[in-house]
Amino acid sequence: MSETAPTRAANITETWDDNALTRGEPTNVIPWEDVRDRIANAGDFWAATVRTTGAPHVRPVLAVWVDGLLVSTTNSTRAKARNLESNPFMSFSTRADGIDVIIEGRAGFVTDAGLLGRIAEAYGSKYGWPLTVRDDKAYDAPFAAPAAGPPPFRPYAVTPEVVYAMGVTDELAPKTTKYVF
Repeated sequence: MSETAPTRAANITETWDDNALTRGEPTNVIPWEDVRDRIANAGDFWAATVRTTGAPHVRPVLAVWVDGLLVSTTNSTRAKARNLESNPFMSFSTRADGIDVIIEGRAGFVTDAGLLGRIAEAYGSKYGWPLTVRDDKAYDAPFAAPAAGPPPFRPYAVTPEVVYAMGVTDELAPKTTKYVF
């Protein structure tokens, strides 16, 4: 499966200095390929979903980048799974080698057999988490985070709609970029 590239990237830097607001040069952006690779290599993520009451629900998660999707897992009984069933909008955030990244989009539970296999391989390679596909829609694993509950773990994938790459170094801060897909 091929990845979708952003349709638009713009510098969103704003600097306040000497009582004047200065905006960044719109085309001075962080290349998407650099941001994508940093997301793929990031270890820790925070996933934010929306409760049926409208309140936010944020949890630390492990995630992998596969086929242009950011993928994580949840036990079907957890709040995250219930939230995604009623409202697919969510975001992930991570610090990725000098960039704070926010990925916003819609999540969907993964059922494609080929994608399930690629996701399992990515988790094994990145985190050493040995997943096996169960019932063509979930994973079994010999261990998980204590808060994750028992298997099966349902994978959900977020298709990015908007990504913010906020530089936190002197080199990257002036190139803070918003990507639209």
